[in-house]
This record gives sequence, structure tokens and C-alpha cells, in this order.
Amino acid sequence: MTREPAVVSGLSVAHQHASVEEIDAASAGSQRGAVEQLLEQPGVAEAFVLQTCNRAERYVVTEDPEAGRAALAAATPDVPASSIVEMGHEESLRHLLGVAAGLESLVPGEDQILGQVRDAYEDARGVDGLGPVLEEAVTKAIHVGERARTETAINEGVVSLGSAAVKLADRECDLDGSTALIVGAGEIATLAAKALDSRTGIERLVVANRTVPHAEHVASSVEVGATATGLEALPSAVETVDLVVSATASSEPVFETDDFLGRDGTVVVDIGQPRDVPSETDDVDGIEVFDLSDLERVTAETRANRRTAAEEVRSIVDAEFEHLLTRYKRTRADDVISSMYEGAERIKARELQDAFGKLDLDAEEREVVEAMADSLVNQLLAAPTESLRDAAEEDDWTTIDTALRLFDPGFGDEDTPASIPAEEEIQARLSAMADDD
Repeated sequence: MTREPAVVSGLSVAHQHASVEEIDAASAGSQRGAVEQLLEQPGVAEAFVLQTCNRAERYVVTEDPEAGRAALAAATPDVPASSIVEMGHEESLRHLLGVAAGLESLVPGEDQILGQVRDAYEDARGVDGLGPVLEEAVTKAIHVGERARTETAINEGVVSLGSAAVKLADRECDLDGSTALIVGAGEIATLAAKALDSRTGIERLVVANRTVPHAEHVASSVEVGATATGLEALPSAVETVDLVVSATASSEPVFETDDFLGRDGTVVVDIGQPRDVPSETDDVDGIEVFDLSDLERVTAETRANRRTAAEEVRSIVDAEFEHLLTRYKRTRADDVISSMYEGAERIKARELQDAFGKLDLDAEEREVVEAMADSLVNQLLAAPTESLRDAAEEDDWTTIDTALRLFDPGFGDEDTPASIPAEEEIQARLSAMADDD
């Protein structure tokens, strides 16, 4: 049976295909704990877990891909299949690079995800989750993320409506020491909350939503002091805030014009479609209301720029992905080559010992014989070495498996199993290899 190389299996529950509740269901209490649980699954040698408010992803390394899929399925029993994306070896690696580069984010190129990948890397290392395969993959992903942000314009300007709303508000009022109200808990509202969180000077954040647990989820995703409330509390919440960013999916306004009477200097950015704030509010003294048409002017230029940059980032990801695969394949071949040389060295040492016991040689003569033996081993194995490296790059694991059986590191030992070829047979095959050259 062909011996499988170590492969990566991945599972993603992310914003592109899953709801907030489904992402929550796929998330563990901590990334470290999730890694430890995966390492306890049969056949799992390495594990990496990345959890953010927009994604819950797990990666494992196993010899058998089926064992990897089983381990990932066991870790997410309560998540519907429709929200899960399963990934094989190469798909997992490419996806991880794209995530760190910001291509899979709600806002392409956003910086926060790169820091989150670094944190997940440290969490996995802290519980010995990373081995040679995932260590290489995650460090490569971080490198790609850094290249994307330093070599392209992927993270310049604003593209999302949420970040555009905050940028517009920052132009219209002084946010230092202010309190902001986010209405909604969807993608746009979440991005607005994160944009406010990254804006130094915000003192407090209130998140309101029809379903309070969803508001709590958004509030927990930011570092600034944040509280959650229901929509019924909007009239009282407006009385205490300087900025309102509203982004619900409601078919009717969630505010009433009276909610804003008597307020002075409040800025309202309404991203609802249709509007969350009644149009009559535009005429209320002391209230400045901005809607989607105002935001389009903020985002138009950077939207085009970031699309161009995203193509550049994809080129970086493609190139680095190929480099990563080549390194993996070379490493796998080198493992087999190392086994081959170890076995040959054992035969050489045994034969030299037997020869020296029969011959009366001085030190200089012994050195000559040893040098000749070294030369023979190197010349005999040079062609197989190159062939194995070529086989690895071409995914020819049948050839590599044959080499593993032929040059097992244990052959030639006193307790070598009967299934290992006899020393005479090994020597004959080495000679045949040399003749084939």
C-alpha cells in the first residue's frame, strides 16, 4: 500500500457562507483549547485554529486525509453542513495565504486579520500544535500578509460602507471623547464598530439590535468599552450619544423623528436601505443626517484602487503558494533521501568493518578504502536522489513509496523484520541502479 505523505485538511465557517450564529457555533471557548482538542483526535499530528468575529477555521495535519476530515467534523458537530467549507491539502494552504493577505476579509486588505493570524500562531505554538508542515504554512501566510500590505495599496483608503461612515463622521464632528451608537449587527454595522474601535479617542460604544445577543457579539468584538441593548431602548440611547451609525435590514424606519428632538450637534449616518431614520429628521435643528448618497463619494475612488490592488495581491499569493508547495515536496523527498543514505551508510560501515577484520591495513590504507566506499555510496545514490526529488515535485508518491520500502532506515539491523529486503538484495539493487545510469 502506498504510504501517504503528511497532508493538511481544513474547515472554514466564515462570513461568506455562514451567519453570525453559525460562526459562533463553530467557535470554541479559546483558540488554544480548540487546538488541544484537535490534537487529541486520532491521527492528528499538528493543528491550527483561527477564530475571529467573521470566521472560525481549523486546520490539521494527518497521514490519511480521511482522518483529517473526521477530526474536523468531530470538532464542529453543531454546525450545519451548508455553512461549512471543507478544504483539501492545496486548497487549505492557498486559502490560509489568502486569509492573511486580506483577500477573504469583509473589507479586502483590512489590517486586523494579519494580527489575528499572528495571535493564532502563538496560541497554536503555545500548546505544541505546530510541526514542520503547519509551522511552514502559517509563517508563510504571515509573510504573504506583510507583503500584501507593504507592496500593494490593498489596505489604503476605505471601501466598506461601515468604514466609510466612520470616515465621514470623523470629518463632520470631533470624535475625541465621544460616545457612538451602532444600530444593527450585520456585516456593515460590524465594520462600522471596528472602524470606530480603531479610531483613537472614542470613549464609549453602544450597539443596538432587535436581537440583543447579536448586539452583544458585535460589542464583544471591539476593545473600546461597549454595551449592547435592544431597539426599544433607542430613544434613551440617542440622548447620550454624539454619533449614530445605523445599518439595519429593516423595511421600516427603526427611529422616529421625535427621538432626535432637543439634541444639538448629533451626527447621524444612515446606511439603511431603505433608510432607518425618517426623512423628516433631516430638517431637525442641531441634527446632521447623511445617507448612502453621501457615502458613495467617500468610497468611489478607493473602491477602484483596491480592486486593482487585490489583483496584485492574488499574484503574490499565487507565487508564494507555488514556493510553499515546492518546499513541501522537496522536504518530503529529502526525508526519503535521508532514509536512503542512512541505510546505505549502515551497509557501508558493516562491510568496511568486515573487510578491515580480514585485511592487515595501516591507518593510511584504511583511509583510502573508506574514501573509496564513501565515493561509491555517493555515486550510486546520486541518480536516485535526483529522481526522488523530481518524483516529489510531480506528486509521484508511488515512486517515493518504493524508495521508502527499499531504503527503510531500519534495514540491516539485527532485529530487522523479515519484510525488509536482505542485505544482498539491497546491494544488488544498488548495483542495478548504477548500471541503469
